[in-house]
Amino acid sequence: MTANNQNKKINPDQKNQDAFDDLIVSIEAGTGKFNLLIGVCDNADFRNQMIDRYETELKPDFCTYRVTLDEKEPNLKGAIQELLEKEKCLQQYQPAVITVTGAEKLLFLRLGEEQSPQEKFFGYLQWTREGLGKFPFAIVLWVTHQLMINLMKKAPDFWSWRNGVFRFVSHAKSVISAREVEAIRFALTSTELENFNSDNDYFLPIEDLQRLIQQIEQQSEIKDAKLASLYITLANIYKQRLDRGEAQDYQQELDLAIKYIYKALELQKELGLEEDVATSYNNLAGLYYSQGRYSEAEPLFIQALALSCKLLGEEHPDVAQSLNNLAGLYYSQGRYSEAEPLYIQALALRRKLLGEEHPDVAQSLNNLALLYNSQGRYSEAEPLFIQALALRRKLLGEEHPSVATSLNNLAGLYDSQGRYSEAEPLFIQALALRRKLLGEEHPDVASSLNNLAGLYDSQGRYSKAEPLFIQALALWRKLLGEEHPDVATSLNNLAYLYYSQGRYSEAEPLFIQALDIFERQVGVNHPNTVTTRDNLAYLRDRLSAPQ
Repeated sequence: MTANNQNKKINPDQKNQDAFDDLIVSIEAGTGKFNLLIGVCDNADFRNQMIDRYETELKPDFCTYRVTLDEKEPNLKGAIQELLEKEKCLQQYQPAVITVTGAEKLLFLRLGEEQSPQEKFFGYLQWTREGLGKFPFAIVLWVTHQLMINLMKKAPDFWSWRNGVFRFVSHAKSVISAREVEAIRFALTSTELENFNSDNDYFLPIEDLQRLIQQIEQQSEIKDAKLASLYITLANIYKQRLDRGEAQDYQQELDLAIKYIYKALELQKELGLEEDVATSYNNLAGLYYSQGRYSEAEPLFIQALALSCKLLGEEHPDVAQSLNNLAGLYYSQGRYSEAEPLYIQALALRRKLLGEEHPDVAQSLNNLALLYNSQGRYSEAEPLFIQALALRRKLLGEEHPSVATSLNNLAGLYDSQGRYSEAEPLFIQALALRRKLLGEEHPDVASSLNNLAGLYDSQGRYSKAEPLFIQALALWRKLLGEEHPDVATSLNNLAYLYYSQGRYSEAEPLFIQALDIFERQVGVNHPNTVTTRDNLAYLRDRLSAPQ
């Protein structure tokens, strides 16, 4: 018998529920007196859900109000006084909760101004604290973690009046860590951030970093490699936020990542930085690929591969990555005969250069297995999927997005073979892991929802499949836009579910939409296009058959 040495962690959902419950208790306990409460959350959407919840729960015992701080004059006392003059419930001193938002939009950097918006806010707090005490209500001031840290330092008197701090955790956030800007420390000289601490996880609102770079652009008389480095750093920050599920607006941050990579690429070309150009070609292509813009991604992947071979030689990890990426594009386009030799080359090169036990080798094993699975070559795919999963678990640990991907892909293989009892627990594991690591709003979560729904559909468990298909479709539309091939896949799958149930009038428009997207985005001969076209034809045959 062995001891269980596993450290148990509190579930983030439980932490948030505990914080919510404590907030409700604190509001109710402070009825009839000034009650300053600080809510901390980095995700505006999640914060608004919490506000909706406590306002609903507190009614009808409390009057509830919301105030948004003025970005130019962020005066908390003034905003509450203005509300008080308009609302009878407050004038009669009935139990009330005033929720204050807008602090999260206050910029941190001065950038030439005498005071930053945050500093103005802290200044108002310091000299209006006594005035706030005359309001016998619960005031819930919402801030981000970065604001909370600065609030403690810059407005200590106000901070000392708080009756509670309630921290809510979420994947999406509006701030970046100091480690992420370490590479561009040179750009922060002569600013209030000059001597920053690299351990600060809530270093800077991302909007401030954009503004800093805009100012540097305006002041730069000479375009040099440092400016290109700034662009690359910002693009990488956005890309990593997308990968980790931290982006507050997925489409917007994807567009910004593309914008800054493109700016870097143009400058690198101008300066003759060929190795950097090759990397930027590859990265820009990857971003276009994630948007389903395959025709724009392909020439960039090809140029990245050619330039890497020229500069680094045929045997280099970057060349293997380029081979893998181009193969992945061909795979997504249904060009399997072109993808296979590139995947095999990439795998062989990675094994030679990196050894058998490396995450990149696991990636190559996984990708080649995906290709074989799509071709129905299941006996070739299965051992590769199993190797990739074992390697990722060993190298990356049980809780890593790549492990979730391997679980999902192995489940997909079992599903394709009708081995449903083996597939289901893996799909469920992958979905739970992705939700935990990436949050609810991430393309990989949509993929897991879609795949689990597909399994239930195959088993005839339609009532379990339908809500998952609908969730996946809504999520892909929100994150990737209406024209992405994954949206077409989701439309086709939901239509097929309706077809299987005899709900033909609901299925037909979805098949038509899916076919239209596939034909425009991946071409008329792509396997997915052909499948959807066949599905629509079968449906119409059924509709035209004598009843």
